[in-house]
Amino acid sequence: MDRRSFLTKAAIGSAAAGALAAPALAQAAPKVTWRLTSSFPKSLDTIYGGAETLSKRLAEATDGNFQIQVFPAGELVPGLQAADEVTAGNIEACHTVGYYYWGKDPTYALAAAVPFSLSARGINAWHYHGGGIDLYNEFMATQNIFALPGGNTGVQMGGWFSKEINTVEDMKGLKMRVGGFAGKVMERLGVVPQQIAGGDIYPALEKGTIDAAEWVGPYDDEKLGFFKVAPYYYYPGWWEGGPTVHFYFNKAAYEGLTPAYQALLRSICQGVDADMLQKYDFKNPTAIKSLVANGAQLRPFSPEILSACFEAANAVYAEMEATNAPFKKIWESIKAFRSENYTWAQIAEYNYDTFMMMQQNAGKL
Repeated sequence: MDRRSFLTKAAIGSAAAGALAAPALAQAAPKVTWRLTSSFPKSLDTIYGGAETLSKRLAEATDGNFQIQVFPAGELVPGLQAADEVTAGNIEACHTVGYYYWGKDPTYALAAAVPFSLSARGINAWHYHGGGIDLYNEFMATQNIFALPGGNTGVQMGGWFSKEINTVEDMKGLKMRVGGFAGKVMERLGVVPQQIAGGDIYPALEKGTIDAAEWVGPYDDEKLGFFKVAPYYYYPGWWEGGPTVHFYFNKAAYEGLTPAYQALLRSICQGVDADMLQKYDFKNPTAIKSLVANGAQLRPFSPEILSACFEAANAVYAEMEATNAPFKKIWESIKAFRSENYTWAQIAEYNYDTFMMMQQNAGKL
């Protein structure tokens, strides 16, 4: 074969391959446009930003073929109604926290955060390697939703209080913005729980409509300015040891995606899940120093309060397990791993961290 003949045939072959490749690629990456409503205001760049990160990475990975338009809380629907719209199929996705929907069914809360559950590392281990994602989606399928973890804040703070809280007696009659399972537990100790969206907390504290409020942690709390109206900053947030923010997808919309898009969505969501926790771990140290410098007064919950809350939580769990089969199934799985997780955590990790904290307190770091 002479050189000219070879080049001609090669060119024809290349053109034919191109003609086949274009439709194949189009089928592999079809055009998809979704809307996602967040349960968070845009000002909270770290937690709201998780949805934006998902949108950006998905568009980049598909050459713009898979687009998710993100809307802040209140623009399409109120933040606490995000999951309802996904269930109804009015929008394809939302970025929210399961315990917001405690009133619909307490099972919603389990994969997000419930009192005295797992740390961020523990809950992620359960999600990804303990069958947690699949267990949760057995329940979520009944809500017409497919759920994937989409962020974690790490253990949260216990909230902002207008006065010091030293004993269980001090909690009686306290009006506190606290949602879901935590509110149910605190109610047993005399607290009057209030479920208020993030953007409405500051004015409620300022007006005295509520006496205390929990939100997230130093970085987000500083942005919302709570220290100006409720100076006592308690810790830890025992109801949110490792709170998972979820992406909820309309089940039919998710199942209508190509297998490649489904796999890509799962992979990117896991990346967003890790990214949010890393951001909080980086930003909170600076924020807590800033808050203290501006007048925030750090206070630990007393052992008396923590023990009373722990016992109250266990009583509520027992009631839920007796009356709610999906709740019981998921909670038993979490409890089994919780025992194993804290057996391990108190050996190497706990002792290393404790030693390093002692060095920090001695001014050696």
